[in-house]
Amino acid sequence: MKRYIIAILLSCSVLHAQEIMHEKFASPFDFPLSLSANFGELRANHLHGGLDFKTQGVIDKPIHCIADGYVSRITVSSGGYGNALYISHPNGYTSVYGHLNSFIPAISRYVEQYQYDHETFAVDIVPDSTMFHFKCGEIVAMSGNTGFSFGPHLHMEIRKTASNEPVDPLAFYLTRIKDTRPPVANSITFYPQVGRGVVEGSVQKKTFSVVSSSGASCLEHIIEAWGDIGIGLSANDYMDGTHNNYGVQSVELFVDTMKVFESTVDCYSFDESRAINSWTDYSAYKKEGKWIMKSFVAPGNPLRILQTDENKGIIQINEERDFHFMYVLKDLHGNISRYSFIVRGREQSIPEYYPDMRHYLRYDRTNVVQEPGLQLIIPKDMLYENVALDTKVRTDSSAISFEYQLHNELLPLHAGCELMLGVRHLTVKDTTKYFIERRDGKKRYSVGGSYENGWVKTKIRELGTFRIAVDTIAPCVVPVGDSSSRARIIYKVSDIGTGIKSYRGTVDGKFVLVAYSAKNGTLTARLEPKRVSVGKHKFSLIVEDYCGNKTCVERILSY
Repeated sequence: MKRYIIAILLSCSVLHAQEIMHEKFASPFDFPLSLSANFGELRANHLHGGLDFKTQGVIDKPIHCIADGYVSRITVSSGGYGNALYISHPNGYTSVYGHLNSFIPAISRYVEQYQYDHETFAVDIVPDSTMFHFKCGEIVAMSGNTGFSFGPHLHMEIRKTASNEPVDPLAFYLTRIKDTRPPVANSITFYPQVGRGVVEGSVQKKTFSVVSSSGASCLEHIIEAWGDIGIGLSANDYMDGTHNNYGVQSVELFVDTMKVFESTVDCYSFDESRAINSWTDYSAYKKEGKWIMKSFVAPGNPLRILQTDENKGIIQINEERDFHFMYVLKDLHGNISRYSFIVRGREQSIPEYYPDMRHYLRYDRTNVVQEPGLQLIIPKDMLYENVALDTKVRTDSSAISFEYQLHNELLPLHAGCELMLGVRHLTVKDTTKYFIERRDGKKRYSVGGSYENGWVKTKIRELGTFRIAVDTIAPCVVPVGDSSSRARIIYKVSDIGTGIKSYRGTVDGKFVLVAYSAKNGTLTARLEPKRVSVGKHKFSLIVEDYCGNKTCVERILSY
């Protein structure tokens, strides 16, 4: 059975590689390509969907269309990809260009007209397929640093047009990017399964540094274990001529020469992407910023890039002997590294586990959690595995609501799940000011919400500690510099409660385009001669948070 599964995996990989090899794409730049990030890198709540091309540390590098095609989508947003262009090609792929500083003039005029017609900065437009056509090599945009980009670069994706699934663009550019360096493992983590295994006499996870990739073992000593255990790996890839580190394209785990796990990040669905929170050690990332890729798969994890044997990658150490483990790490250029180590089976007692069955949640069915003043609905497939929820209710007779601990550690959900908390005291008459906040130590985060019949309702995407709070403080709006006589007006905006929801700028009561940068917290209005005549004008800006608190600023402009 194991050999049959592995044969299918290898066949799928070969077919995908052959499909890629039949297609060709040109370079997006007229200078040598270098990457700051590769496809499938682990990011907060998602896999990186493309390649990040360096732009020599500056913006406004001409971007060339990588194949004949037409513009199928244009987006402008304060975060995410910022300014982005989607071009569909006859070969069944769509190329995506993100964080752009500007589009070519014809597209810029089209976008601006849409923004004024609909009185919005953020846009998501699907032009008619006859509007904007490009030949391979033609300039489509200028590179930039917009959206959630923290340095000049081009984020480029290649997606299957029919399914919108991203594929690894590097497969098309192997001859343009030099790479002779193999991936490097940093540490290996052991996960004894609760009530079923122990490692080094403990039921807690244990991490060991990798000391070498050569010799009989990459670890400092032989690991002793008994029962069911999982393994995790922290590793990076590297490329020639750069100090950047990258995600590892392929990881295989063998035990006594039998493959028990494989991850190959070459194509995935955006609907699956959030499931990396189950593939990786979520707690290690949230608390330490450390990425550990597990080599075992939770039963509710939908990521197709992960393949295992019939035991889901869990290793059964059930004999008193040496079990020989080996990790094989590969990149798309064919560079390979191997890390071997020994786990010695030593029979020892495994503490019994008695889960709290009051809130025992199943990943394969809808769960309803109820406590005094709380209801949480977790639909089927929102959990990745079964969990015995550890809940605590902290009461305070004078508080707006009780405080609820939903589990004793951070637990990711695959999508938003409905949470309702009861209001015990209406400390503020205006019920639009109530929201739900999540507490993480001393930090507080708004998860939104709206009041209805004595409850505040919202959707959450991870379990934690929650309570109801009030936001009556309007956003802070501060001018940057003295620009009362200039064509560009900049404000710094912030909100200590629920965050910035909306904003609107006007000149003499008429809409004016205001660009919002979420990463910098700035609002920028540009007054153009074709829309604002010479003379004095009244500029107004209204900024609103998610609880309806508004700040209005006005100034007289000489233009």
